[in-house]
This record gives sequence, C-alpha cells and structure tokens, in this order.
Amino acid sequence: MAQWLEYPREVTGTLKVLKDVPSPQLGNVRDLLVLLPPSWQEEGRRWPVLYMQDGQNLFDPATSFAGEWGVDETMAKLSKDGIEAIVVGIPNTGHQRLDEYSPFHDPRLGGGKGEAYLDFLVSTVKPLVDAGFPTEPGRESTGILGSSMGGLISLHAFFRRPDVFGLCGALSPAFWFARGALFDAVRSAPLVPGRIYLDTGTREIGRLPFRRPFRRNSAAEMHALLRRKGYQDGVDVRYVAEKGGEHNEAAWRRRLPGALRFLLGPRPKRTSTLARE
Repeated sequence: MAQWLEYPREVTGTLKVLKDVPSPQLGNVRDLLVLLPPSWQEEGRRWPVLYMQDGQNLFDPATSFAGEWGVDETMAKLSKDGIEAIVVGIPNTGHQRLDEYSPFHDPRLGGGKGEAYLDFLVSTVKPLVDAGFPTEPGRESTGILGSSMGGLISLHAFFRRPDVFGLCGALSPAFWFARGALFDAVRSAPLVPGRIYLDTGTREIGRLPFRRPFRRNSAAEMHALLRRKGYQDGVDVRYVAEKGGEHNEAAWRRRLPGALRFLLGPRPKRTSTLARE
C-alpha cells in the first residue's frame, strides 16, 4: 500500500508526498505531490482532481528551478468561493523534461516520449491518487494542466485520452514544437466535451528564438482552431492574452486563479451552436 507522507516543509494547507514512484513506462523514478483541499476530511465528500506538470515549481520555492506558482495559496483563496480540488504535482525529471512532455519528435530539439509519459499518468499516477484520496474519478472532474511544454502535453492528453481528462489548462503552451504537429492532431481529433483554458503573455509572443521559424502566437491560433471545431468561447474554451506577460512562473502564478475559476467554476450556459469542421 502506498505510504503518503506529510510534506517536510511548510506550505499553505495539507500537502502529501509519495517518495520514489517508479515509472515502468519511462524507466525512471520521481516523487508525487498531492495538495488536499481545506475540506478534504469531510465525511462522504469527493473532489475533482487536477494533474499538473513541473510539480517541483507548484508549491515550494525551495524546490523550484525557476520560481514558484503558489498553487497552495491560490487553492486556499479559491476555496473561500467554493472552488476546491485535489491538486497532483508531477515533478519533471530534469534533462528528460522535453522528451516526456512531447509526443512528437522535433528534428532540432528532440522529444517523442509523450505517449509513454501520458501512459504513466493514466496507468500509474492516477490509480495511486484515486486509491489514496477521496477523488471524483470521472473525466468531467479530472483535469490536466501545464505551462510551455507542459501545456503541450496537457492539450495532447485532453484529445488523446478523452476517457480520462475532461478539463485542460495550457498556459503559454509550446504548440509550435515539432513544427506545430499538435495542430494536425487536434484538427483530426473528434470533438469531445470538456473545458479548455489557453493563455499567453504579450511580451513572450515571438520573443523565444526557437519559436520564430514557426508561429507568432500558437496559443491564439489553437484557440481559433478549437472554435472552428465547435468549442464555444467562454463556455467550452477560454483564451487570455495578458498584456505585458512574460514566459515565466510569475506570469503563470498571476493567471492561474482565472484559469481555475473557468475550469472548476459553474459552467456558463451555451448561447449558440457553432459549426464544426
């Protein structure tokens, strides 16, 4: 039986850690982090679950390699408005991060282990979380989120495993990777119900050298593609362009509350039916 331990440093709320979780799909090992909602001990209650990439950057500045998202503080504030969820942080494995977060191979940058990573999430991580905590395991209550390459694998997961994930957040997503291979995958994928949040910062568009050969704003282009597929703006999909926002954890920390309000809050009523591709 998995032994979830108390996190060794102070954070806001209750954070559990499961040490040295092996991945038979990837042949490596990492810890898992689980942030529980303030009301997690209420008898008979279950909560939606958010699986977030780059877990070492979510809760603790001591483990972050590029700044902390402050997910624990954000969830505590959202709980006052009745928005609660279990948050699972999956740390990346350093030099293997890019490989694991892309299901496509880029001739210059590599990648290509995303399918194995997704299998790790679905077949190894999710069963451990569902067995250890009072989750609401259905797809309508299961989300996947990440930034940059973590945003790429998150949207891929939404369309690749719609039986598991019904919520997706992609902050400053690297949809340009592998010359935009995800666009073709999304274009040919069936329309599945759910909620998708996308964003970017205006100061990051066109600023990263390896983005210039492909697209100026791949998040906005993905938003347009999703709308053409039939996802209604403000109901099924939301896109935010933050004025002055950069490609870093500080920007994602600012935009996270809005992303989670859209994904976890009450769903607005549909006002029209858009034509599908």
